[in-house]
Amino acid sequence: MAQQKISAKRILSRTQFYIVALFFVFILAALQFTFYSPNYYEHESPYRIDIKHGESLTNVIDTLYEHKIIPSKLKMKIISFIYGAEKKVKAGRYDIPNGLSYVKLVELLVNGSLAEQISVTLPEGIWQSEIAQILRENLNIDSSRVIGLSTSRSFISSLGLNTKSLEGYLLPETYYFYPNSTAEEILRKLKLQMDKIFTPAIEKRMADLKMTKNQILTLASIIDGESNLVSEFKTISGVYHNRLKIGMALQADPTIQYLIRDKHKNKILRKDLLIDSKFNTYKYAGLPPAPINNPGKDAIMAALYPEKHNFLFFVANGSGGHSFSHSAGEHEQNVMKYRQWRKTQNQ
Repeated sequence: MAQQKISAKRILSRTQFYIVALFFVFILAALQFTFYSPNYYEHESPYRIDIKHGESLTNVIDTLYEHKIIPSKLKMKIISFIYGAEKKVKAGRYDIPNGLSYVKLVELLVNGSLAEQISVTLPEGIWQSEIAQILRENLNIDSSRVIGLSTSRSFISSLGLNTKSLEGYLLPETYYFYPNSTAEEILRKLKLQMDKIFTPAIEKRMADLKMTKNQILTLASIIDGESNLVSEFKTISGVYHNRLKIGMALQADPTIQYLIRDKHKNKILRKDLLIDSKFNTYKYAGLPPAPINNPGKDAIMAALYPEKHNFLFFVANGSGGHSFSHSAGEHEQNVMKYRQWRKTQNQ
């Protein structure tokens, strides 16, 4: 009889049941509104964010909040905790469409497909036109856009530079870029990598040499244009430093190649030595007004720390390197040896 009474008696009255049901409906509606409602931002869509290796999810959420992609860091952290996103979000580039809810945004970061980065190698001593060509071939970047930005006063100024061209201020090395990278992003990255070389210690060294950054990069670009052997860079640098000290013309072939690069590439004719340009180091003493290519780190360090010697001349030796000499007479002998070697190659 007691069991029948208990089972027959309702645990909740009809009114209490409706109150509890309404409470849960309210909770679900609140959760739906809080975590599933779209969040809109004022930036151009999609908003792009790069998550670096080792970067914490908290830092990512802070970035999203600072750029007003999400209105609340707490709500984003709650849903991220529920998804266990801290250990699931991978480094990479994400394009975030406008109007994503917290849930959809976390799902994008956890499950979103990432584009693989493309490896692009820019060789040392590369011309600006060659950079544009490589970027076009590897990343489908408009080469004319690269060239245009390289001489754009407003863009160059936005990089904190006071120069007519970016040539010489972009560090050649192997980079990894996303397929949808822009010309602006790429050039900024190359410039920032170059900036990393010029530490306070390097700036002190430039002050000791009484040379500006532009002069160091200009000399480095000539050194890079002279030889493919890194082992020779400091010796070549020493020759040019010696010539600069005594006011002797550098007579550097790479500066002539720079002037005729749109004509007949590396082949220098006698008439080319007469071109009236400040870049013609056969006609004008001292350094050219700006770099003639984008030098690599080895050439830059060679320009900063030249080998100490008394050489004033050098010429190709036919073996991929150069023969160095102190006097004009010795240099002429080395030139004759090189010419004889050339004749044997033409037979």
